[in-house]
Amino acid sequence: MIGADVGTGIEINTGRAGATARTGRRVFYQAVTIFLRAHGRLPIMKFILNILWLVLSGFWLAIGYVIAGIVCCILIITIPFGIASFRIAGYALWPFGRTTVERHDAGAGSAIGNVIWIILAGWWLALGHIVTGLALCVTIIGIPFGIANFKMIPISLMPLGREIVPTDHPFATR
Repeated sequence: MIGADVGTGIEINTGRAGATARTGRRVFYQAVTIFLRAHGRLPIMKFILNILWLVLSGFWLAIGYVIAGIVCCILIITIPFGIASFRIAGYALWPFGRTTVERHDAGAGSAIGNVIWIILAGWWLALGHIVTGLALCVTIIGIPFGIANFKMIPISLMPLGREIVPTDHPFATR
């Protein structure tokens, strides 16, 4: 059987039928090792946390933000709120590995918009985060996700004047 060594690109002819599986596993482990050395172990942990988050609460919270965004886009004057809601829906769907930072170029318009947002949709979404966070904190595994839900309450109340950035670059917008 012929296999390829990932590190060198050399083909290996073992001549045995059972060696193909072992060679394939070795190639896979070498590829994973190369990836982990290049990127660190953090991306895999973020991926696992995001998958658990998606299953436990992220999907439902994202649906709430999308519904709020659609309602805001139906009303012409609140289209900026709808855009902000869609942006936060993506963050609520896949939050680990990203964070929010304040935009320093946001002015009084963002402050006035946040007050209007709280009245229209913000308090409903914050209530969704509170209920979901409390429900997740009932279980041991859910406690970190419940705390993450509580940390998302400020952005659900005041999304304007904030930007979502990767945690690798939290000060990229400053």
